[in-house]
Amino acid sequence: MLIASWNVNSVRTRLDHVLAWLQSHQPDLLCLQETKVADPLFPQTAFESIGYRVSFHGQKSYNGVALISRTPLDDVRCGFIGELPGDLEAGELGEQKRVISALLDGVRVVNLYVPNGSSLTSDKYPYKLKWLNCLKRYREAAQERDEPLCIVGDFNIGMEARDIHDPERLTGGIMASDAERTALNEALGEGMVDVFRAFEPDAGHWSWWDYRSGAWNRDSGWRIDHIYLSEDLLDLARSCVIHKQERGKEQPSDHAPVVVDLCWPPEDDEDDWGDA
Repeated sequence: MLIASWNVNSVRTRLDHVLAWLQSHQPDLLCLQETKVADPLFPQTAFESIGYRVSFHGQKSYNGVALISRTPLDDVRCGFIGELPGDLEAGELGEQKRVISALLDGVRVVNLYVPNGSSLTSDKYPYKLKWLNCLKRYREAAQERDEPLCIVGDFNIGMEARDIHDPERLTGGIMASDAERTALNEALGEGMVDVFRAFEPDAGHWSWWDYRSGAWNRDSGWRIDHIYLSEDLLDLARSCVIHKQERGKEQPSDHAPVVVDLCWPPEDDEDDWGDA
């Protein structure tokens, strides 16, 4: 099972890129962030024409998340309110369309677009921390069903020095502050593991290059697009890679896709799942 995450920075602007990548790599599920389109205008038929199904949760010009799947998804849930129906703060935070989840062959995949925060002095920074605190409650509610859990997305946080091209200068600032890192660690809990780091311990692997200041040409990037797996899935992971080449194309997103390959369903259970 191939599960991919990609902040496309406008699905309509980058539609040809996304369709070509899907046809080339054939993931079972592509999780998109920053689709920047209201639901009635989402280019659904373009994906259906190449054999994919679409679930989306978007808004005009900003934010937006979508699930592009080869097979039908079950129990699609939109927004924090999808797991926290009685949580007033979840409803308030849900005004920005940043969360969607679904079951793919029994795996709960959660697709997130975490707020950027802008700067440590911006009012968007405490909003980001509040959002991450709500994510903790969301994750805890989802785990009560004991579903294998995969959390993906643009997290807008470089969790360690090795995730940032210039950690001496950038650590402590936005996307690399102690408060953001602590909030995300608490939101994920002890049972969720960064699968990319299970395969690649070294620095120098980025998923985002700012459009400004020639960041791509200088390879001055950040690794802020992550895939986290619950422990029952981690042992089934065969690889996790960043498709860096997508960032080098003409008029690209500033992010590259990240893809995890899971041996799912587990080989010992294939016959049982085939009869389901």
